[in-house]
Amino acid sequence: MTGRVRLAVMGAGLIGARHAGHVAASPEAVLSAVVDPSEAGREAAARHGVAWFASLTEMLVADRPDGVIVATPNQVHVRNGLECVAAGLPALIEKPLADDLAGGLRLVEAAEAAGVPLLTGHHRRHNPLMRKAKALIEAGAIGRPLVANAMFWLCKPDDYFDVPWRREAGAGPVYLNLIHDVDCLRFLLGDIVAVQAIESNAVRGFAVEETAAILLEFASGALGTASVCDATVAPWSWEMTAGENPAYPQEREHCYQIGGTEGSLALPSLDLRRNPGARSWWEPFDLSRPGVRLEDPLAAQVRHFAAVIRGEESPLVSGREGLRTLHVIDAVKRSAAIGQRVVI
Repeated sequence: MTGRVRLAVMGAGLIGARHAGHVAASPEAVLSAVVDPSEAGREAAARHGVAWFASLTEMLVADRPDGVIVATPNQVHVRNGLECVAAGLPALIEKPLADDLAGGLRLVEAAEAAGVPLLTGHHRRHNPLMRKAKALIEAGAIGRPLVANAMFWLCKPDDYFDVPWRREAGAGPVYLNLIHDVDCLRFLLGDIVAVQAIESNAVRGFAVEETAAILLEFASGALGTASVCDATVAPWSWEMTAGENPAYPQEREHCYQIGGTEGSLALPSLDLRRNPGARSWWEPFDLSRPGVRLEDPLAAQVRHFAAVIRGEESPLVSGREGLRTLHVIDAVKRSAAIGQRVVI
């Protein structure tokens, strides 16, 4: 296959609408349809001047795209992904790949058995800031990584929870949001082998958590902490600091810190601190900030998905890789439930 690929978007919610806009604007792809039974789906299709279908089955009767971006609620990712695999359609599944490990494994194994490309929507790996940070760490800029901290602190307004599925198990900020941060830490520092976590829903009282604190153990021996709260007025999250999504106000703060034997790195600013002389708490810091050319990672992800469909690239974040990150999130949830350390 050569030229622009035809992509359909399943789901017309917040992230589905963004995907549709990026596909429509991409020089590598054409938005062929929006698939969503709601009125929002019909309106999204009309806004982009493309076909609207209530289901994948209806779409396939009328038209067959080259690939599908699945941006439906978490609880139906596996069902929708299996529909794509059964139809032989390459699929990019929004994170989390599934809302439980058994379903995620079933989807990954089905795609691998059928030879259908399956990608997970951990789009931050496409962000030039994240890719530069990985390059710096791999080049030894901070020496051996020893410690890391990731924060997701912000306030989701009350009307966000007017959508019923967002109040149900599997839709809390650990699955929806912290999974991105865990995936970024895995991308930068390698596999996580054990976790210990605690959760709270003391403010809203929904079936989902609003606050969680997690200890992370990496295969390399590095240790980390991660905390999430979607009920606090605070700027320390990737959403509020990286400038990826113009819908959020951007603050000049950090949300990730990584420390090594030779220096430390803060993101998203890429502030790199080292001692110019001997390594010591008595020594001043040499601060540098490597420059990068910024690009919307969702746009980069669409371009990459098109290249995978054309057979030009292998998935940067395969379904199998998304499943590995899901293993960590599952361990976080199990640890919080039993109050004990969980080995992955």
